[in-house]
Amino acid sequence: MKFIFLPFLISISSCALCQQLQLHYDLRHTLDAKHTQKDFPTIFFEYFKSQDSGTAFIKPGSFLFKVQADLAGAKGNIGKLYMQVSQSFRCWRPKIFVQLQYSGGLGVAEPGSYGFYINNAFSLGLGHPFQCKNAWFNAYACYTYNRFIKPSHDALASFYWWKGLLNYKLQFTGDFELWTINRNHGDSYTAGKKGKKVSFYGEPQIWYSITKGFSVGSKVNLYYHVLSDENRLQVYPTAAVRYQFRN
Repeated sequence: MKFIFLPFLISISSCALCQQLQLHYDLRHTLDAKHTQKDFPTIFFEYFKSQDSGTAFIKPGSFLFKVQADLAGAKGNIGKLYMQVSQSFRCWRPKIFVQLQYSGGLGVAEPGSYGFYINNAFSLGLGHPFQCKNAWFNAYACYTYNRFIKPSHDALASFYWWKGLLNYKLQFTGDFELWTINRNHGDSYTAGKKGKKVSFYGEPQIWYSITKGFSVGSKVNLYYHVLSDENRLQVYPTAAVRYQFRN
């Protein structure tokens, strides 16, 4: 499964250094028992640092490290672990950044409890952050090398947003990604498949601050050609809490 989370620069663009820890409870089985095995918790950690000084010839942009662990295994054990690292930079005046990114991970599939890779993916592209009417956005396009047994050379486009309301007590944020990927990965499961498919993932989120650093909210996971090759959109919301700590 290609589980893509590209750098979410916008939601924390107002601070130089930010870390956040989120705990989600995914309700997918409650809402779609026919196509899913169980509801499960997810732990999410993100470290973000904005470094753009605007003075050096090579101007470092944002650095992002994130880890996600789905506790979807037997007896609440980790069933999937995903990580992503990215760094952006520029050496020109316009705020269009070159971005390098790596992602990958591991998982366990049930029933049968056999392991699988979230294959290494290496991306190179351009991102443009901008502001409009007190909302922050980022548009990003890249080339991605997916390191399957039979490698896949793909295109990806994404769009991010962040908007604060009620004096920033309420935050509406999220991102959408659209990408191509080979149907044949060179393994026995995909043998005989031809051509590429277009996949979509979205994660709109809403958060309400209840005290300094702590928020409650929800994320809606949107999948098309990600969890399944069927031509249908899968919509799975979560109930969540978040703690942000900034330096």
